[in-house]
Amino acid sequence: MAEKSWGFIRSDLERQAPQSVYAGGMSTTTPDVTQIRTLIQEELPSLMALRHDLHEHPELAYEEERTSTVVQQELTKIGVPFEAGLAGGTGVLGHIAGSSEQAIGLRADMDALPIHEETGLGYASKTTGKMHACGHDGHTTMLLGTARVLARLGKEHALPHGVTFLFQPAEEGGAGAKRMCDDGALDGSRIGTPVQAIFGQHGYTYANVGTVTSRVGPILAAADEIHITIHGAGGHAAMPHACVDPVVCAAAIIQSIQSIVSRNTDPLDSAVISITQMKGGDAFNVIPNTVSLAGTVRSLKGSTRDALEERIAVLASGIAAAHGCTAETHFERGYPVTENHPTALDQFRAVASTVLGDAQVATMENPVMGGEDFSFYGEHVPACFFFLGLIPQGEQSMPSLHNPLFDFNDDALKTGIEVFVHLALHGLTPPSRAI
Repeated sequence: MAEKSWGFIRSDLERQAPQSVYAGGMSTTTPDVTQIRTLIQEELPSLMALRHDLHEHPELAYEEERTSTVVQQELTKIGVPFEAGLAGGTGVLGHIAGSSEQAIGLRADMDALPIHEETGLGYASKTTGKMHACGHDGHTTMLLGTARVLARLGKEHALPHGVTFLFQPAEEGGAGAKRMCDDGALDGSRIGTPVQAIFGQHGYTYANVGTVTSRVGPILAAADEIHITIHGAGGHAAMPHACVDPVVCAAAIIQSIQSIVSRNTDPLDSAVISITQMKGGDAFNVIPNTVSLAGTVRSLKGSTRDALEERIAVLASGIAAAHGCTAETHFERGYPVTENHPTALDQFRAVASTVLGDAQVATMENPVMGGEDFSFYGEHVPACFFFLGLIPQGEQSMPSLHNPLFDFNDDALKTGIEVFVHLALHGLTPPSRAI
């Protein structure tokens, strides 16, 4: 991506008059906030129904056949060209052409989770053991709503640059974003023109509806897996002296690796090591030959990530040796750190503050230690990821993500769509209050 296209800061924020954004085309005046809000309001009833339909029919990673078909049908209805079959088959890439060779990317994830829904809603999941517990039904709906509004605007106002809509599968552990990138979702080889910057959003259960929040630099952690296999010598549980007990060794490793965070990581940095699985043995009176451990490792810096990988292996091996055992450690790298590009973040803040008001745009003090495969897009182009408040008006809290009682708040749809629409119109140009 050419740095020249990002050599601006918000320069026209205070202007009230309509802003000319390009030469030639159908119109040289962008639509104002009121017009866009009117269009969104007109689309909301059917978008809510669409969101409820998606919620009723959740599909897991790389199984989003129905969801992908719905997305394709919706894009067809509004005349937005698209390419399907990306990222293993269910990814969809839509594109609305603009008056320049540059394009903004907007992303939504489509997959659900293997959780049994307990909301009791009239539109609750119809598939036992699967539900949209992370709000991806809302994300998909907001991106389709954005496409609807921009398609309608495009009939009167030629867009200043292209907009590429990325509907990706498998955010929940399947790295669908990486496969979208590998399949040419950003480089213009599949449809449209190369994406110059990309924006993504996620429902957030710790902020009020109508608000958005983000931060510069790391916003979500790298999410990696560790697998440790400890080999001992099993035997009768009543004769431990004749055995080499891998269970005791495993317990010592679990306790000791926590010191990596407290004693080998900078106190001003952040890291998490959580052992979540321990497997070994088949009988109460038999010491097993092997015990396996598994867990997750989270970090915010590449150097910290490297150090954690090395230190876990060294410590596990050393403790195993002290117990007469051996240990094999496998560190499986997952999603990279989700990091916001400074200029992309500046553009998001400028647009969101202009559209929603400064009071509705917050700065996150600290990153979240969860992981997001939106990080893969940021390895190719300037990227900004932001959170969309979901707490209902008048409430203090709501069920968290990945909870069987969670449901995306329909009242947040309009805010997410509005920010996305204005980012599509002004993500590569100085924003104006007359957008």
